[in-house]
Amino acid sequence: MHKKLFIPGPTEVREEILKAQGQWMIGHRSKEFGELNKRCVENTKQILGTKNYLFWFTSSGTGCMEGALRNVVTGKILHTVNGAFSDRWFKISKACGKSASSIAAEWGKAIKPEMVDAELAKGGYQALTITQNETSTGVRNPIEAIAKLVRAKYPDVLILVDAVSGLMGDWFEIDALGLDVVVASSQKAVALPPGLAVSIVSQRALDKCRTVTDRGYYFDYDAMLKRYEKDFQTPTTPAVSLFWALDLELDHILKEGMQNRYQRHLEMAKFTRDWAAKYFKVFPEPGYESVTLTTVANTRNVVIKDLNGELGKRGMQISNGYGDLKEKTFRIAHMGDLTMADMKEVTAAIVDVLKL
Repeated sequence: MHKKLFIPGPTEVREEILKAQGQWMIGHRSKEFGELNKRCVENTKQILGTKNYLFWFTSSGTGCMEGALRNVVTGKILHTVNGAFSDRWFKISKACGKSASSIAAEWGKAIKPEMVDAELAKGGYQALTITQNETSTGVRNPIEAIAKLVRAKYPDVLILVDAVSGLMGDWFEIDALGLDVVVASSQKAVALPPGLAVSIVSQRALDKCRTVTDRGYYFDYDAMLKRYEKDFQTPTTPAVSLFWALDLELDHILKEGMQNRYQRHLEMAKFTRDWAAKYFKVFPEPGYESVTLTTVANTRNVVIKDLNGELGKRGMQISNGYGDLKEKTFRIAHMGDLTMADMKEVTAAIVDVLKL
């Protein structure tokens, strides 16, 4: 039985996108794959309105998070932590032997510009990480305000952004904000199966990469660019089937229009938050709620596991809280190709199951 996914990844994938993966295999060193990869790169850049370098890796988003650190960080790095995935980047940094520090906000709260300012003012930092959309808590960090602060007062600090659960659902100006590396993955708002991840890299970050001698092999930005400029291919074997799916989905997003897609996400988010406020409570602090998922405080002490079991009988699945928030919250994703009709369906089903 197909369960429609309202979880924050893997998100629901349309049947035609799933079928696109079934095309005949082609050689990853063929001209045909080069043309396919080139379309995917150029269409992604068009959708995101960026002129920066852009690489699709066969990887999870976590791989590209590590790749960003390996490529451009040789000095002290500040991690902003307010949930499980921002904390993961901090842990990756330490695992890679980086000189990593962190500032933290309580789960459910956002990282504020003044917090970043106070720490960067101490001096010595080469880079900063921001989680644009913290999937574990449903908090959207004010990336625009933070980036503007950093660019105005600390222009030499590299800004690295985890947009895994926001990119192509939410909207922010990558180039205008001066972001140096933005990473995301395929199974969230891009609405593909898992297995691809993207890194969007500024000229400054690429220049820095070229000075780093121990930047690793698999996620080497310079190696990716050289191979792309040669024949639009990748240094290592890509997941060709997923590129066929990506190609078709990017066409779909271009036809919808990114601003229309963003507006659809805003409308779904408002509907879901209003529903959550009526029957439960919205978990994130007001004004910092995610555009792509809503984390709901379980004020009724519902057994979320049991609720999901009943929803499963109706062909739907939501997500329990993450980590320490399990059973204390639940998450409803409104990302990718889901529609307002989908959100009305799942929220009505929850009301019916719980007899609210």
